[in-house]
Amino acid sequence: MIAITGGEFDAYWKSRTVSAGGERDVERAVRRIIDEVRERGDAAAREFTAQFDRVSPERFEVPGDAMDAAFERLRETDLALAVALEMARDNIHRFAVEQRKQFFNFECEVAPGVIAGQRVIPVQKAAIYAPAGRFPLISSVLMGVVPALVAGVEEVFVASPPVQDGGGLPDWRILAAVRIASGVRIASGVRAAGVRAFAIGGAQAIAAFAFGTGTIPRADVIAGPGNKYVAVAKRLLFGEIGVDFVAGPTDVLVIAGRDADPDIIAADMIAQAEHDPDARARVLAPDAALAGRIMQAVEERLAASSAVETARASLDAGGLIITYADEDEAAHIANAIAPEHLELQCGDEANERLLPRLKNYGALFIGEKAAEALGDYSVGTNHTLPTSGCARFTGGLSARHFLKIVTTLRCTEGAGYAPVVRAAGTIARAEGLAGHAESARMRLSR
Repeated sequence: MIAITGGEFDAYWKSRTVSAGGERDVERAVRRIIDEVRERGDAAAREFTAQFDRVSPERFEVPGDAMDAAFERLRETDLALAVALEMARDNIHRFAVEQRKQFFNFECEVAPGVIAGQRVIPVQKAAIYAPAGRFPLISSVLMGVVPALVAGVEEVFVASPPVQDGGGLPDWRILAAVRIASGVRIASGVRAAGVRAFAIGGAQAIAAFAFGTGTIPRADVIAGPGNKYVAVAKRLLFGEIGVDFVAGPTDVLVIAGRDADPDIIAADMIAQAEHDPDARARVLAPDAALAGRIMQAVEERLAASSAVETARASLDAGGLIITYADEDEAAHIANAIAPEHLELQCGDEANERLLPRLKNYGALFIGEKAAEALGDYSVGTNHTLPTSGCARFTGGLSARHFLKIVTTLRCTEGAGYAPVVRAAGTIARAEGLAGHAESARMRLSR
């Protein structure tokens, strides 16, 4: 773990370099997968699934009774988890419904007789990617499926790789989560054809839903987290299919006040670091004394844990504690990092002072009780968030990613009509587009 001062931050941040060699190799491999799936459809998808997942499913689509059986198995073997997932689903649903309300149809008269409008239309088909690498991300199923259904998507597909001991199916807990997530259909009033699951993962899954294959339908949008191959496939296929955003390794930044609890901060750093060796846990501390206590608390927690290998690797590679001089400097550093998760543990008054100065984050957790882990799972806010500084220009997954905002125009013979026609003609001629000008002018003569 590295410790620096706020005065050293700008130079440190600017000097960070990332080797492009590995990324070029990933892109080369993903381009090959995309080209093969585009040309050969199911056959290529099946070959890549056998190569990377060491499983060759008889069919990609998961039978409905397999999802029913997975749900029953979950309720029989781990009722507490089933209840927790249903609670999380209901909270995600409530929050997504409120988000959906922010997008509405309207018309306004921009000039007498000139009526401009907006219509909000859901995409017809959406695919949700649910990773199952080190652990099956069952919560990601809920985070993707529920907002899509609330948005009004007619057909929702879940893609997750088959597991070797699963008979060619995705992890059974993923399938149970699909059934639980689809339970919001009636509550949200969505007339959906259903939520279907497919046993396919990796870049081949992104390509399959981008193009459609013999048995895998083409989607309009694909959303959800994934590994670097999935991320590169989404980037390369954007335009062929809509994507939520291209995600990288997860990260957290904690802004601590003088009275912050170093043990809680250490716990939050380790929670983030355990995701992946490339995950990044960072803290802004007001003085070197607190920074030292946090580092000590991290070491004590790691020493007491039985599963520290990934967290240790992450913290050794990119753990960072920065001592800041004042709140302005803390806000400057936080906005430069643009973290996926930003925690404020400065006390109520200082938290409120900082709020308006913080511009770049995927999700904000205000106060010591607002653990980032709650946002990951159960409170209803989405955990699919922008990483790698992308919070500078986008927010997290929500119902809006499954909506199209389109515009309308209707005109009458009101007093404002002729002036806008003449203005259009003037601008068109200035751009050298006489046909546009004539097209507008003709409306006046008729």
